[in-house]
Amino acid sequence: MTPFARKVYKIVLSIPIGQVRSYKWIASKAGRPAAARSVGQILKQNPYPLFVPCHRVVKANGGLGGYRWGKKTKQRLLELEKEISKAILITKKGKR
Repeated sequence: MTPFARKVYKIVLSIPIGQVRSYKWIASKAGRPAAARSVGQILKQNPYPLFVPCHRVVKANGGLGGYRWGKKTKQRLLELEKEISKAILITKKGKR
């Protein structure tokens, strides 16, 4: 794995549940602002999809972009995570 790929995976790991970031944003954070396509290629080969949530990375225009298991699966995962994050927020508010 290249140092750039390590950076990409580390950045993707930092995306909070229920939120998304763009390939371009990831590339900038990794120090290579023009490497959005490279980010996509790295995430396409994600060896740990259950742990590195590459489904949280979308196109800069808000489009889904690709996903190894299909766009429908990516969309469903994002919807589930939004529901989970809402539930977490409601739980946190109730504990105050």
